Amino acid sequence: MNPLKATMMQAIQGMELQTKRMGLSSENISNVDTPGYQRKLLMVAPQLPNADAFLETRVQLDRTEGVRNFDPDHPMADPDGYVTQSNVSLVTELADMREANRSYEANLNSFQQARTMYRSLLDVLRR
Repeated sequence: MNPLKATMMQAIQGMELQTKRMGLSSENISNVDTPGYQRKLLMVAPQLPNADAFLETRVQLDRTEGVRNFDPDHPMADPDGYVTQSNVSLVTELADMREANRSYEANLNSFQQARTMYRSLLDVLRR
Protein backbone atom coordinates (compact mmCIF):
# COMPACT_ATOMS: atom_id res chain seq x y z
CA MET A 1 0.00 0.00 0.00
CA ASN A 2 1.08 3.54 -0.70
CA PRO A 3 2.69 4.96 2.50
CA LEU A 4 0.84 8.27 2.19
CA LYS A 5 -2.45 6.48 1.67
CA ALA A 6 -1.73 4.24 4.67
CA THR A 7 -1.01 7.33 6.78
CA MET A 8 -4.27 8.91 5.66
CA MET A 9 -6.21 5.71 6.43
CA GLN A 10 -4.68 5.49 9.91
CA ALA A 11 -5.61 9.11 10.55
CA ILE A 12 -9.17 8.49 9.37
CA GLN A 13 -9.54 5.47 11.62
CA GLY A 14 -8.05 7.44 14.49
CA MET A 15 -10.65 10.17 13.97
CA GLU A 16 -13.43 7.55 13.83
CA LEU A 17 -12.17 6.04 17.08
CA GLN A 18 -12.11 9.40 18.83
CA THR A 19 -15.60 10.16 17.51
CA LYS A 20 -16.83 6.93 19.13
CA ARG A 21 -15.10 7.90 22.39
CA MET A 22 -16.76 11.32 22.39
CA GLY A 23 -20.15 9.71 21.65
CA LEU A 24 -19.82 7.32 24.59
CA SER A 25 -18.68 10.15 26.87
CA SER A 26 -21.75 12.14 25.78
CA GLU A 27 -24.01 9.19 26.61
CA ASN A 28 -22.35 8.78 29.99
CA ILE A 29 -22.66 12.49 30.79
CA SER A 30 -26.33 12.55 29.80
CA ASN A 31 -27.01 9.65 32.17
CA VAL A 32 -24.98 10.86 35.14
CA ASP A 33 -28.17 11.25 37.22
CA THR A 34 -29.93 8.09 35.97
CA PRO A 35 -30.23 5.58 38.82
CA GLY A 36 -28.64 2.22 38.02
CA TYR A 37 -26.88 3.44 34.86
CA GLN A 38 -23.46 1.88 34.29
CA ARG A 39 -20.71 3.84 32.58
CA LYS A 40 -19.84 2.66 29.07
CA LEU A 41 -16.19 2.16 28.13
CA LEU A 42 -14.69 1.80 24.65
CA MET A 43 -12.28 -1.13 24.47
CA VAL A 44 -9.74 -1.06 21.61
CA ALA A 45 -7.71 -3.99 20.27
CA PRO A 46 -5.30 -3.96 17.30
CA GLN A 47 -6.27 -6.02 14.24
CA LEU A 48 -4.14 -8.28 12.11
CA PRO A 49 -1.79 -6.46 9.71
CA ASN A 50 -3.66 -7.55 6.57
CA ALA A 51 -7.16 -6.74 7.87
CA ASP A 52 -9.23 -3.87 6.48
CA ALA A 53 -9.43 -2.12 9.84
CA PHE A 54 -6.41 -1.27 11.99
CA LEU A 55 -8.40 -1.31 15.23
CA GLU A 56 -11.27 -3.38 16.59
CA THR A 57 -13.56 -1.67 19.08
CA ARG A 58 -16.25 -2.89 21.43
CA VAL A 59 -18.32 -1.27 24.15
CA GLN A 60 -18.06 -2.65 27.67
CA LEU A 61 -19.89 -1.65 30.83
CA ASP A 62 -17.92 -0.41 33.83
CA ARG A 63 -18.69 -2.82 36.67
CA THR A 64 -17.86 -0.32 39.43
CA GLU A 65 -20.73 -0.07 41.89
CA GLY A 66 -22.62 3.20 42.08
CA VAL A 67 -23.36 4.97 45.34
CA ARG A 68 -26.33 3.50 47.22
CA ASN A 69 -28.78 5.97 48.75
CA PHE A 70 -31.57 5.11 51.17
CA ASP A 71 -34.84 6.21 49.57
CA PRO A 72 -37.63 3.67 50.12
CA ASP A 73 -40.19 5.81 48.23
CA HIS A 74 -38.18 5.79 44.99
CA PRO A 75 -39.69 3.55 42.27
CA MET A 76 -36.30 1.90 41.62
CA ALA A 77 -35.59 1.11 45.28
CA ASP A 78 -34.59 -2.45 46.12
CA PRO A 79 -36.45 -4.41 48.84
CA ASP A 80 -34.19 -2.85 51.49
CA GLY A 81 -35.11 0.69 50.33
CA TYR A 82 -31.79 1.55 48.67
CA VAL A 83 -31.38 3.09 45.21
CA THR A 84 -28.12 2.51 43.36
CA GLN A 85 -27.02 5.66 41.56
CA SER A 86 -24.99 5.71 38.35
CA ASN A 87 -21.25 5.09 38.52
CA VAL A 88 -20.46 7.97 36.14
CA SER A 89 -18.05 10.66 37.32
CA LEU A 90 -18.67 13.94 35.53
CA VAL A 91 -15.06 15.06 36.03
CA THR A 92 -13.69 11.83 34.54
CA GLU A 93 -16.03 12.02 31.55
CA LEU A 94 -15.12 15.63 30.83
CA ALA A 95 -11.41 14.77 30.99
CA ASP A 96 -11.96 11.78 28.66
CA MET A 97 -13.88 13.96 26.24
CA ARG A 98 -11.15 16.60 26.23
CA GLU A 99 -8.50 13.94 25.57
CA ALA A 100 -10.58 12.45 22.75
CA ASN A 101 -11.02 15.90 21.23
CA ARG A 102 -7.29 16.58 21.28
CA SER A 103 -6.52 13.16 19.81
CA TYR A 104 -9.07 13.82 17.07
CA GLU A 105 -7.34 17.12 16.25
CA ALA A 106 -3.93 15.39 16.13
CA ASN A 107 -5.28 12.79 13.69
CA LEU A 108 -6.85 15.55 11.60
CA ASN A 109 -3.51 17.38 11.42
CA SER A 110 -1.78 14.14 10.41
CA PHE A 111 -4.36 13.61 7.66
CA GLN A 112 -3.96 17.16 6.39
CA GLN A 113 -0.16 16.84 6.30
CA ALA A 114 -0.36 13.56 4.37
CA ARG A 115 -2.86 15.11 1.94
CA THR A 116 -0.58 18.11 1.39
CA MET A 117 2.38 15.79 0.73
CA TYR A 118 0.26 13.72 -1.65
CA ARG A 119 -0.78 16.85 -3.59
CA SER A 120 2.82 18.03 -3.76
CA LEU A 121 3.86 14.64 -5.14
CA LEU A 122 1.14 14.79 -7.78
CA ASP A 123 2.22 18.31 -8.75
CA VAL A 124 5.82 17.13 -9.18
CA LEU A 125 4.68 14.16 -11.29
CA ARG A 126 2.55 16.42 -13.54
CA ARG A 127 5.55 18.50 -14.58
